[in-house]
Order: sequence, then C-alpha cells, then structure tokens
Amino acid sequence: MDHPRINDPIAPTMEHTFSRTERLRKQSLISKLLKEGKTFTLFPFRVSWIVHPTNEKTPVQVLISVPKHNFPNAVHRNRIRRLIRESYRLNKQIAVNPLTARNQGLLLHIHYTSKEILPFRIVQEKIILLLQRLRREHEKVAG
Repeated sequence: MDHPRINDPIAPTMEHTFSRTERLRKQSLISKLLKEGKTFTLFPFRVSWIVHPTNEKTPVQVLISVPKHNFPNAVHRNRIRRLIRESYRLNKQIAVNPLTARNQGLLLHIHYTSKEILPFRIVQEKIILLLQRLRREHEKVAG
C-alpha cells in the first residue's frame, strides 16, 4: 500500500527544505566570503558569493543579514529574515540543481538593503531573479 502523502501535491518534498546545515555559520567561511567573494546588487538585496568545495548534502550555504541600522526593532529584522528564508527555501532549486550536477559548492550572503519591509510576493520575485542571476554568474566563472 502506498504511503498516503507520497502522491499528495501539497506535501513538502526534500527539495523544499532549509536545514541547519544549509545555513552559513562558520566564522572563517563568512570572513572568506566577505573578503574574496564576488558581489552584485539586485534591489532590495546585495549578494556576495564565492565558489567553495561542496558537501554532498549541502551544495549551497546561505547567510541572510538585515542591518540593525535600517531596522532597529528586532521584530522587523526577524520578519524580513523569515520572508527571505521562505522565498529562498521555495526557489533554491534554481541555483542548487546546476551546482549539484557539477559537484560544486557555493557560499552565499544575501544582505537586505531596503529601508522598508516589502511584501512576500515582491521578496519572492526578487529572490527568483537573484537566484537566476547567481546561476548565470556562476556559469560564467565555471565556464
């Protein structure tokens, strides 16, 4: 007998996760990313990225930052981080699948630069554009 959730189109798949191992936490990798990483801006984000040896489980590690200078209230910073994380979680396959196929890894820093909280729909559209551009930029470097 089939498991009842296997054919359920609403059931989350392994592709739509954002586990702890996908978060960039190691200080040495963060400083390497910020010093040596390539950067581009796509409003409301500034993105830094660098090619890094991959781990089979997590080809991309992500750091999301929202400046305290723009949002003094922690509630607002947390809200924005949640919006970005959810948008990334739902759309990360745009960038992750090509990297997995090439056995390459990526360190990624997404920095929120807007001074206002944008709606989820706009954040998600921008994250999709960001991931598509990241994919193109990485393909240029990888050749």
